[in-house]
Amino acid sequence: MSHPEPAPAPAGLRRLAFGGDYNPEQWPEEVWHEDARLMREAGVTMVSVGIFSWALLEPDPGRYDFGWLDRLLDLLHVNGVRADLGTPTVVPPAWFYRAHPEALPVGKDGVRYAFGARGAICHSSTAYREAAAGITEQLARRYANHPALAMWHVHNEYGVPVSACYCDSCAAHFRRWLTARHGSADAVNEAWGTAFWGQRYRSLDEIEPPRTAPTVGNPAQQLDYARFADATMRENFTAERDILHRLSPGIPVTTNFMTALSQCESVDYWAWGREVDLVTNDHYLITDGRRTHVNLAMAADLTRSVAGGAPWLLLEHSTSGVNWQPRNPAKRPGEMARNSLAHIARGSEGAMFFQWRQSRRGAEKFHSAMVPHAGTDSRVWREVSALGADLGLLEGVRGTRTVADVAMLWDWQSWWAQSLDWRPSEDHDARERADTFYASLYDHHLTVDFAHPDADLSAYPLVVVPALYLATEETGRNLRRYVERGGTLVVSYFSGIVDADDAVHPGPYPGALRDVLGLTVEEFSPLLAGGTVRLTTPEGAPQGPGLTGDVWSDVIVPRGAETCWSYADGVPAGRPAITRNRLGEGTAWYISTRLSGPDLDAVLDRALADARIAPRTSLARDVEAVRRTGESGSYLFLINHTGTAAEVPLETPGTELLTGERAGKECTVPAGAVRVVRLDG
Repeated sequence: MSHPEPAPAPAGLRRLAFGGDYNPEQWPEEVWHEDARLMREAGVTMVSVGIFSWALLEPDPGRYDFGWLDRLLDLLHVNGVRADLGTPTVVPPAWFYRAHPEALPVGKDGVRYAFGARGAICHSSTAYREAAAGITEQLARRYANHPALAMWHVHNEYGVPVSACYCDSCAAHFRRWLTARHGSADAVNEAWGTAFWGQRYRSLDEIEPPRTAPTVGNPAQQLDYARFADATMRENFTAERDILHRLSPGIPVTTNFMTALSQCESVDYWAWGREVDLVTNDHYLITDGRRTHVNLAMAADLTRSVAGGAPWLLLEHSTSGVNWQPRNPAKRPGEMARNSLAHIARGSEGAMFFQWRQSRRGAEKFHSAMVPHAGTDSRVWREVSALGADLGLLEGVRGTRTVADVAMLWDWQSWWAQSLDWRPSEDHDARERADTFYASLYDHHLTVDFAHPDADLSAYPLVVVPALYLATEETGRNLRRYVERGGTLVVSYFSGIVDADDAVHPGPYPGALRDVLGLTVEEFSPLLAGGTVRLTTPEGAPQGPGLTGDVWSDVIVPRGAETCWSYADGVPAGRPAITRNRLGEGTAWYISTRLSGPDLDAVLDRALADARIAPRTSLARDVEAVRRTGESGSYLFLINHTGTAAEVPLETPGTELLTGERAGKECTVPAGAVRVVRLDG
């Protein structure tokens, strides 16, 4: 399915989306009317309903009870609130599992999970697929023309908490998938390198899922199984989507992603982004001491990129603390609005929450909500109401697009491959490299698009590759074309090493990226725990700062690249550490050790100069300036994450929308606040 252009908005929604997951089944019906009054008071425009309601909608096999949902949707419609209506297929009823215990997933160790949580599904189960299609069809037939319906919400957070099942049904399904992908047992043997350790198969019937074994299993088999598990979940999504498209034409269909790299590792969102009508995302701050707003910006940029640059929708985040981390601090005053507007700056068409009213029972009763346990006489409620009013002032932003400065390559399948066992160093983490490179670009005040390795990169003056262990020959050719035509490329270590089957490319490392980088790597030399290496500029070269790396080093042989920093110690002492290759009209940089903070900034400063991207020294650290543009105008979002007011210079005067004040040569952004300037012209 090709991604629609532009992505459809929720039907009937004339303002930015504002609301949350609404679970009225947890409350007496008299509370529903109080909820409707409070929704009007807070400026709520849409809520998500029915996501976990299968057991109520189909209390017995084939017997349906839609009366409560009829009354709820009618109540929402009367009060001007649109509905993001869920298909409740993330939690089948207890009666279903009693009849079909084989639909519960099996772990790698052969133990079958029990009913009692959510997302406990074998996605290969025929019984599950039939039941999911049945309830989806019932909902579509009943509510396709309901005046409150804005969007269909299939399932919930695919891949959380279980993506792969290892049961016999999955084994049979995996063999069918292998037939489609590879064609024959001989082709599988070739792709997986089964000559190693005597793993050769005579027929596909001999192949099982990569269950728990005495030692490390075949990595190519594990990589294919990750692909299979992801594709199997996607098959179930598209089956429900197609039912909804057929019976409810014109209403967009989505499912909520979790693109933050730390929150869902098992889903290839490049593939999923092509299947939904509107990309939506859930994002929760990981409060472990890091700068949480940087991860938020990264997740929003990645979500927008999965949407092909089109507007998307933040479908869940939290008003305050969550419930599932080891420690769950409350958000500071103003942080909830700042988080919400930061997502909107980076392309979201609104700010939705989990959930509307805080639960009294169940596993998430301590997760914050729009209406907290403390009720409406609370800071959270006052901030929720204020945010709803502010979003009403930003209607012109709808449909505009965020303007990016640079690109970062990211590939979920490469991440899966690199994360398998027996790599050269367990301290090398692809996600950490992505986080660190992104943080440096963020601190340079650059807005980042993420891109698939085979995407057209010609629009970007700088492309950063923080971790691309798996890179095909086509990827190598794509990056070479990009540099030859004038682009600036920055590649980090352990990239370009293997092909799509996790086979090392023939010849020296870095395989697919040798030509564009103008070098070869004789061998890796990872460092022991806590070890570091010093980097200096070589004698006779322009003097630069001394740098310190850790985790990794390479033994590099230049094949046309110039040496910008050399190793001063370690196994590769005296050899190149950071290189720059002039190729055609552009340059390609290679960083062969792990750099962070100011050390990484120093190298990126040089690459930015090559890319002719001027330093943005007028912005203070942790003050964002992000632009959205479209037919309605150009909007500059200024987000101050610091404790002091910031003066931000403006290239063009305009009107600040949240206060109504004119902004001339500069705009003052109070501590912890956001300002949105509609620029003149």
